[in-house]
Amino acid sequence: MTVIEARVHRTSERNAKLAFFLTTFVVGLLSATVAASYIHPILALFVGMALGLVCGAIVWALVRIWPVIRLLWWWTPETLLGLAVVYGFTALAHHTTLAVRIAVVALIVGVPAAVPYTRRRIVALAWCFIVRHRIRTCFAQFIIANQSGTLPLILWAKPTPVGERVWVWLRTGLSLADLNARLDKIAVACWASTVTVERASDGNAAYVRLDIKRRDALTATVGSPLVGLVDPDTPAAEPTTVEVPTALDLPDMPAEPATVRIRPMPTPRTAPASKPAAAPAVAGARGEDLSDWID
Repeated sequence: MTVIEARVHRTSERNAKLAFFLTTFVVGLLSATVAASYIHPILALFVGMALGLVCGAIVWALVRIWPVIRLLWWWTPETLLGLAVVYGFTALAHHTTLAVRIAVVALIVGVPAAVPYTRRRIVALAWCFIVRHRIRTCFAQFIIANQSGTLPLILWAKPTPVGERVWVWLRTGLSLADLNARLDKIAVACWASTVTVERASDGNAAYVRLDIKRRDALTATVGSPLVGLVDPDTPAAEPTTVEVPTALDLPDMPAEPATVRIRPMPTPRTAPASKPAAAPAVAGARGEDLSDWID
């Protein structure tokens, strides 16, 4: 089983050499400059070279073993749990009898397994640890397929009513669009039903949140509190039954000729003829009416 990939080995070796030369040059130059103020410049040069080599060697070692440190840090919860189980049982075996050991193991293991609430919580926490490793394996496959990118930082996980929620810090080579296009593969890697991803921060696109869903919470039976609000002394209302006709045979119904009524079109109303206006009366010099004399 390959613990650290060959590509990671080559990358760490290259980065370690670069860090060694850079640290040696910078620290040696600064140390020689400071030491020249107190001792001879030639002696200061040797002192600076010695300090630069020591600091460069330390930086080289840290960069070279960084993949191993990162791997140990990644497995820290499982390692601590394993050490606690092994050394705890060893100490228990050295200080107690067989009957006491059986009773303690039955109490520590049997009681949480027998209580449904405790058992569900332990299983949910175990799935959180499993999902973190499965997501890391899935991202490693993405990077190998694309031949670019760096493994993201999988920060923490917590159980939800339908599965798990994991916060991830993406690094160079991966984006939210890449994850949206590969949600089906992530669901397969996590042994889940579906997976959704969204940004966990409005100001940073690298901080995302994965929701792993294993079950549908909407299918559970939920008790309604409205039943308790009903007065138990309320009389039951009896439904009224209406007799529904049965054995209705439409061909037995007598056929009646359909009558069509034609409604006459309304006649348009004509406006009444206007009367001619009366001619104005013509008065004479003495005031008499001269209209009859004028044709």
